[in-house]
Amino acid sequence: MDAFSSSFLSTLRPSKLCSPTVTTATPRSTSTLNISSVRIEEKPPTSSSRTKTKTPPQSPKTKTDQTPSPPSPTLPKRVASSVAAAAKKRSVVEPKFSTLIFNTFEDIINNFIDPPIRPSVDPRHVLSQNFAPVDELPPTKCQVIEGSLPPCLDGAYIRNGPNPQFLPRGPYHLFDGDGMLHSIRISKGQATLCSRYVKTYKYSIENQVGSPVFPNVFSGFNGLTAAATRGALSAVRIISGEFNPANGFGLANTSLALFGNRLYALGESDLPYSIRLTSNGDIQTLGRHDFDGKLFMSMTAHPKIDAETGEAFAFRYGPVPPYLTYFYFDANGNKQPDVPVFSMLRPSFLHDFAITKKYAIFADIQIGMNPMEMIFGGGSPVGTDPAKMPRIGVIPRYAKDESQIRWFDVPGFNVIHAINAWDEDDGNAVVMVAPNILSVEHTLERMDLVHASVEKVRIDLRTGIVSRHPLSTRNLDFAVINPDYVAKKNKYVYAAVGDPMPKISGVVKLDVSKGERQDCIVGSRMYGPGCFGGEPFFVAKEAGNPDADEDDGYLVSYVHNENTGESRFLVMDAKSPNLDIVAAVKLPRRVPYGFHGLFVREGDLNKL
Repeated sequence: MDAFSSSFLSTLRPSKLCSPTVTTATPRSTSTLNISSVRIEEKPPTSSSRTKTKTPPQSPKTKTDQTPSPPSPTLPKRVASSVAAAAKKRSVVEPKFSTLIFNTFEDIINNFIDPPIRPSVDPRHVLSQNFAPVDELPPTKCQVIEGSLPPCLDGAYIRNGPNPQFLPRGPYHLFDGDGMLHSIRISKGQATLCSRYVKTYKYSIENQVGSPVFPNVFSGFNGLTAAATRGALSAVRIISGEFNPANGFGLANTSLALFGNRLYALGESDLPYSIRLTSNGDIQTLGRHDFDGKLFMSMTAHPKIDAETGEAFAFRYGPVPPYLTYFYFDANGNKQPDVPVFSMLRPSFLHDFAITKKYAIFADIQIGMNPMEMIFGGGSPVGTDPAKMPRIGVIPRYAKDESQIRWFDVPGFNVIHAINAWDEDDGNAVVMVAPNILSVEHTLERMDLVHASVEKVRIDLRTGIVSRHPLSTRNLDFAVINPDYVAKKNKYVYAAVGDPMPKISGVVKLDVSKGERQDCIVGSRMYGPGCFGGEPFFVAKEAGNPDADEDDGYLVSYVHNENTGESRFLVMDAKSPNLDIVAAVKLPRRVPYGFHGLFVREGDLNKL
């Protein structure tokens, strides 16, 4: 989710599931925050918990038996207890003298120049409850406690999300955490859970150094003084050889994608990281993948895969022209030439997009680079521009250049996640379904105030007329469809219910074929008091069967009970009005809230 970090740093270079005593964050104060830089763990690491990447740090480090100091008592109780336990169980790396000096300067910045005062960057708030990180978990058997796992769930559901390797030394935003994959491998009705970090270059360097090294882009550059001091410190770290930004500094914490017989962990500030699952359910990071040198710097975390052609469509964006570059991969995973889009005149937060059989569709929204707010207002480098007119760009799907792109003004339409799009009227019109962020100014600072209304937007390409109408009044986001219907007209959408965002209290089923002035919700499952889940994912009973009903399948998601601290994997019947639970798996350890997931069938896992 760290949208501009790549280019920015390059300039420096009703279920009975629940019942919680909710752990709340300690009230914030403006006093300095002194948090020990120790790794957060809930159990000792195993010998299999460290997987080599293709770009390991160069200098070997030695270990010592010294015990880190306990965390500050201002941390949430569950976080503090897990950190205290880790301090007793595990040794830490003895840092080099230069690293100690750098960390001292960083502590001065964090405590006196730019302390984490705002809730959006205060670790005590951001990492409270089930947002608190967990340590890696080797493959561990799970217990099916309700129903039985359907035979079509033969494979693995993998969900990505932020999970900081170390306690933040200062300001920390939810989007700044290291990527961790939580995979539940299912075979013959049995389930195995595994949680592993994506072994990015950033993760590997910091793991060897024993402390955070890379700056937090979403929380570390708030205001001119903070940006200047942290930028200078990062430059000195680079010059000293502590890390090399040319090897990437992304988090791979956002989503996953499967195309060209490769499985990727994605974050839009860097290149994809190739991963695989072993036969026992473990997760291995194979390395950073640049597609034979053809992929430059970064790629969206939301590529679109056409199930019929096997092609994957993607883009990258940044704060310098061209602000948008479009490209795609053929069915074998070979990257095709870039199509720079210079008609995007200002940098925009282009997190997601949509495709049809004929077009790719981009939303130029009111969120983008906001240097004046960063310099004079003390805000994030990513901010909102209320005076900007949102618009939608439509470009031919196989365009060789941007000459045929057309832009259409759509007032007040701010899209973070697209759901789907399709062609109508013999390709003379396009329709896109997406949640519209109605309170866009709160997107990064106060996600709890964000309300997203799912809308259907139709653009007549002959007349230029844009028509739109809302599909529901509920606060909905993280919506998915049957993957076989990407780029085709679909009827059903499955969306997460914000209560408020980023917490998700349930899932609803929408029938987007309903007419205007109708609420399109036709199915609902709320998780219960104190229980929260994540983005649902649809798994078809018969993937690729053109005769199967669109909604003939299951919804899967991790759900956490904040009363008991227990997490479960739920399987819901997507056809039923109440999205009935057909199976529940008790997980051996809690799974923190995260972002986007993917179900990979056993046949595809074997091809990786």
